[in-house]
Amino acid sequence: MTAAVADLLDAPLIRHPLDDPGRDTPAAVLFTTIHLDAGHGPVRAARLTATAHGVYEATLDGHPVTESVLNPGWTSYEWRLPAHTFDVTALIADGADLVFTVGNGWWRGKFGFKGAEADYGSDTGVVAALTIEYADGHVQRVLTDASWLATTGKVRANNLYDGQHVDFTHDPEPTRPVALGTWEPATLVPAAGPLITRHETLTPVAITTSPAGATLVDFGQNLVGWLRFRVRGERGATITLRHAEVLEGGELGVRPLRSARQTDTLTLSGGEDAFEPTFTFHGFRYVELAGWPGTPTLADLQAVVVHSDLRPTSTFASSHAGLNQLVHNSIWGQKGNFLGVPTDCPQRDERLGWTGDIAAYAATACFQFDSADFLHGWLLDVRAETESEGSVPLVVPNVLRHDRAGSWNGFPGIQAVWADAACWVPEAVWQAYGDRDRLAAHYPGMVAHLTSVEAVLSPTGLWEADQRLGDWLDPDAPADEPARAKADPGVVATASLYRSASFAARAADILGLDADARRWSTLADRTRDAFVEHYVDAAGRVRSDCATVYALAIAFGLLDAAARVRAGARLAELVRAANYRVSTGFAGTPYVTWALSETGHVEDAYRLLLEEGCPSWLYPITMGATTIWERWDSMLPDGSINPGQMTSFNHYALGAVADWIYQVVGGIRAAEPGYARVRIEPVPGPGLDWADVSLDAPVGVIRSGWKRLPDGAVEVTAEIPDGVGADLVLPDGRAFAVVGGRHRHVVAC
Repeated sequence: MTAAVADLLDAPLIRHPLDDPGRDTPAAVLFTTIHLDAGHGPVRAARLTATAHGVYEATLDGHPVTESVLNPGWTSYEWRLPAHTFDVTALIADGADLVFTVGNGWWRGKFGFKGAEADYGSDTGVVAALTIEYADGHVQRVLTDASWLATTGKVRANNLYDGQHVDFTHDPEPTRPVALGTWEPATLVPAAGPLITRHETLTPVAITTSPAGATLVDFGQNLVGWLRFRVRGERGATITLRHAEVLEGGELGVRPLRSARQTDTLTLSGGEDAFEPTFTFHGFRYVELAGWPGTPTLADLQAVVVHSDLRPTSTFASSHAGLNQLVHNSIWGQKGNFLGVPTDCPQRDERLGWTGDIAAYAATACFQFDSADFLHGWLLDVRAETESEGSVPLVVPNVLRHDRAGSWNGFPGIQAVWADAACWVPEAVWQAYGDRDRLAAHYPGMVAHLTSVEAVLSPTGLWEADQRLGDWLDPDAPADEPARAKADPGVVATASLYRSASFAARAADILGLDADARRWSTLADRTRDAFVEHYVDAAGRVRSDCATVYALAIAFGLLDAAARVRAGARLAELVRAANYRVSTGFAGTPYVTWALSETGHVEDAYRLLLEEGCPSWLYPITMGATTIWERWDSMLPDGSINPGQMTSFNHYALGAVADWIYQVVGGIRAAEPGYARVRIEPVPGPGLDWADVSLDAPVGVIRSGWKRLPDGAVEVTAEIPDGVGADLVLPDGRAFAVVGGRHRHVVAC
């Protein structure tokens, strides 16, 4: 624990004495006045360290102490309550007010899943320490305590699902002493993940009137954040903003939101009011605007994009506009769902850290953005949750354990792919960044997961118990039964266990844990043998004979050389028989193109990737998608929304194919963890004339590209950071070992 975070250990949590745990509670305003200690010379440095039950905004002398929002973010609060420290030296002044406004955030208030009322606690509050260092070495500390005062402000209601109400006519109530709340100092940790911040601001592309007469604002991009504007109108008048991702029949498509209202309201003061609802967030492209004084113009409104502070690390471009849009959609899906934790979706009454989604997507995430700190922080939560519960929960943080309504029944048993996030996400992070210390931090979570699975294996070594999710959202499953996949769930689970045990063995070896390495290698070998014995017949057919089971068997390395060839051929047959429409769900989709290209079926992989009929990766793009959808057909060809109860339009898991696009179409691969050695191996295929990709890796910027020349040859180009070794593999199979620099080769094809 850092010295700054340790400042909080002696500070109590303070809260508003009339705080009501109900959903519509006004945000509490808690404050004190700073009186500098005299006789010690000027202030040399000052820092503010804080955490909260709920989320807070802090100002000092009327100025924000940070541009970040929704602090302290969301973690597994039972074990890890994060604290941030901000340099406030420039804001310190004698007589300045230190003010915290505290909202519900993820702590409480109709949060969970489909009606689950899952609260961590009934009271919100803040714990803070202001440390002031003077020129003579004197240190003054101002802690939250009973001397602080409480009131409420203009934020009259705030909820992550429902939105925020701001009343600009509200006069602050009389101040009163704060109440002291309870918190557990043993859970205090320095914040590990990046802050949540504002990013782009978008202006509308159109303002139209719906058939029913509603004013609709279109921002042209499905995004996560909120609206910001200034407005002047009659005192007491109300403006209402309803947010949604799509239109249906020309009206706002709110059915996919389920019970989430995604509605902000503001009551006007009569003067100019500046509105920005920073105690909520919405997933939207469209806003239905009611009560605006006069006629709104495009210049009146801004959409503020909000997500964790991630540095973009990749570029991609090709000759295929649809493919470029697919990559764009993947990037925007990551933006919208990397807000505090890696969520499944950012709009409906869910927004949870579903482990299966990030298990599928982690490698893509690490290519598109510097996700090292973000995923590290989340994996610390995975470890804490797993060690506490005995197995990896479906969502991390597992707020659903606090479901007061009793509406969450869950999926009993340990669910493969979802639980395997404890191994697969560390694998992606290790491969992308090569940080041994962080691998060591993630390893105990891997051990806890594999130990839990060992206990439920069948006598034959198969993982078949309680598999309810499997190849979730197989496009051939009924809309209301997303778990009814073609792939046998035991095949999916046992293949997943093999991959997890194999990486755990590798991690243990890297960390010098020889006994563990032998243990997990033995488990992996036993699992592979059981898989082949019980799931692969004499003709090489894998049980349930569908694309997903072959994709996993090939991509995870469960088959010997001869069986791998047969499996690749059968997979290609199945892909062709489906007319290159996608036939895989969450488990198989990230690996089907990999399995095809790695077994020599490159043309089939490209045709599958570039198919536009439904279901396919490009079908949503033909329907105007700007993010990845949860279902291949979240919107049907007639423009109506899928009738299923789970149909998000910003759900990155099926965008995991972007990992294959970057590594195979583009050609940048990590030959060693952290790209200490690089492999440049672009694989051209039908439907594309050229492709270029770049990655700002830990070793520097890597570039790879190819294009078809008029004579039919292919030109391959690469740029490697100085001093970095690389294996350059050309489309004709020739390979060169190079070190740094620019490289160009022309290949006759």
